[in-house]
Amino acid sequence: MGWRFRRRVRVLPGITLNLGKSGASVSMGVRGAHVTVGKTGVRSTVGLPGTGISYTSLQRPGRAFGSPPRRRYSRRAWIIAWVGIALIFAVVAALDFLPPPPGTAVPSPAVTSAPAR
Repeated sequence: MGWRFRRRVRVLPGITLNLGKSGASVSMGVRGAHVTVGKTGVRSTVGLPGTGISYTSLQRPGRAFGSPPRRRYSRRAWIIAWVGIALIFAVVAALDFLPPPPGTAVPSPAVTSAPAR
């Protein structure tokens, strides 16, 4: 059996900070109805106090209610994308170091002399 850690800290009346092994969350509300915001999303709970009857809904982050889940790209797709971006930067940098075409005026670097003492 694994170790567990959970601690609730009352910040203000109706607001608690929940600390656990895997992260923190904040709960706001009154007895019978509260909203908890954490890393897994927003959880809304409504219940009848003293009966043990309650209803809970979870709204995951980054998703609108009822929308299909976002598509996650594989690690391979990300690597290909980053390699492509790196190649584009390498080509642009290489073009910057090419000599200018013949007949093009090349500005000479400005030479400044140090003041005589």
